Amino acid sequence: MKKKDNSKEVTDFQRMLKVLLKNPFSVAGMIILVIMYLMTLFAQFISPYNFTDMHKYLYLPPTPIHWIGPNGNFHIIPFVYGVKEERNPITYAMEFTVDKSEIYPIHFFVRGESYEFLGLFKTNVHLFGINPNAHGMIALFGTDRYGRDLFSRTIVGGQVSMTVGLLGIAISFAIGIIIGSLSGYIGGTFDLIIQRFIEILMSFPTLPLWLALSMIIPPSWPSTWVYFGIVTVLSLLGWTGLARVIRGMTLSIKEKDFISAAKLSGQTRLKIIIHHILPNIMSYIIVVATLSVPGMILAESAMSFLGLGIKPPMTSWGLLLSDAESLESIELHPWFLIPGLFIIIAVLSFVFVGDALRDAFDPYQYERK
Repeated sequence: MKKKDNSKEVTDFQRMLKVLLKNPFSVAGMIILVIMYLMTLFAQFISPYNFTDMHKYLYLPPTPIHWIGPNGNFHIIPFVYGVKEERNPITYAMEFTVDKSEIYPIHFFVRGESYEFLGLFKTNVHLFGINPNAHGMIALFGTDRYGRDLFSRTIVGGQVSMTVGLLGIAISFAIGIIIGSLSGYIGGTFDLIIQRFIEILMSFPTLPLWLALSMIIPPSWPSTWVYFGIVTVLSLLGWTGLARVIRGMTLSIKEKDFISAAKLSGQTRLKIIIHHILPNIMSYIIVVATLSVPGMILAESAMSFLGLGIKPPMTSWGLLLSDAESLESIELHPWFLIPGLFIIIAVLSFVFVGDALRDAFDPYQYERK
C-alpha cells in the first residue's frame, strides 16, 4: 500500500513538471534566472574591471567587439579598437572617436585588479580583458561620468538587486506565515488586535513609509549593514498582505475533520499549525513567494533610484538608473538605461515562472486536461 502511494506522488510531481516544461515562457524564465544568478555569483570574475575603479575615459560609449579588421581581414580572436580623444569642431567639446590604427585582442583569463573570489581567497584573474596599457578599454556597456565601467557595475549591482528579493521574501514570508496562521487559528481578541494592526500598516502610503524607515539607517553604516537594513525595511512592509491571506486559509482549514481529529488526539496548537495547516497551504506560499520577488526587486530599485536605498560605493541596478534621471542625460548617454533592461528581464522572468508554478499547483489543472 505504501508503494502505491509513493508511485502516485511521483506521478503528481511528473505532472507538475510537465506543466512547467510545457510553458515556453516559464522555461525561458528559469533559464534566464539561472544565468543571471550565476553572473551575480561570479560577478567580480566576469567583470573586466573593478566596479569602483575610475578610468580616464569619461562617458565613453559602449565599445563594440570586432572580428573583421580595417582591411577586411577576419580575426579568429575578437578585438576592440583603440580610443582617442578629439575636440568637436562645432561644440568644442572633447569627444571619443575610434582609432582603427590600434587593435587590442580580447584575451580570456587575464590578470587585472585583485578581488576576493566568492569571499574565499584573493585573486586577480578575470574572465576576459585587454592589455592594461592599451589606449582604450573594453567597455561593453560604456562608462559613467567618473569613467567607471558600466558593465562591471551592472553585473556587481545584480548581487544586491537579485538577492534583496530572495532575502526580503524569506523574512517577510516568515513573519506573514507565523502571524497569519496564529491569528487565524487562535482567533478571538488576538485575531482582532492583529488584524487592526495590519490595517494600520496597510493604510500608510508606501513612499513616505519608505522615507521614514530609511532615515533610521545611519549614513555612517558600512555597505553591508546598509544592504541588510534595506532588506529589513522591505521585509517589514511586505508581510501584511500575505498574513491576511494565510489567516483566511487557516480559518477555512481549521474547520476540517482532520484538524478536529488532531485536537482530540491531544496535539498542541503549534504542532497542529506546523504539521497539518501549513503543509496544506505550502503550494500557495511557494507560488506567491515567486510572484512577490519582482515586487521586492522593484521596491529596492525605486528606493535606490530615489536615494533612499543603497549608497555608493555599493551599487545596485536602481542606483545605476539614477544616472539616467533626466531627459538630457538619456539623450546624451542612452547606455545609462541598460541597468533598467536588467530589471525588466529579471522581473518578467520571475513573473513567467510564478504563473507557470500557479498552473502546476492548480489541483483542477489535471482534471481539465
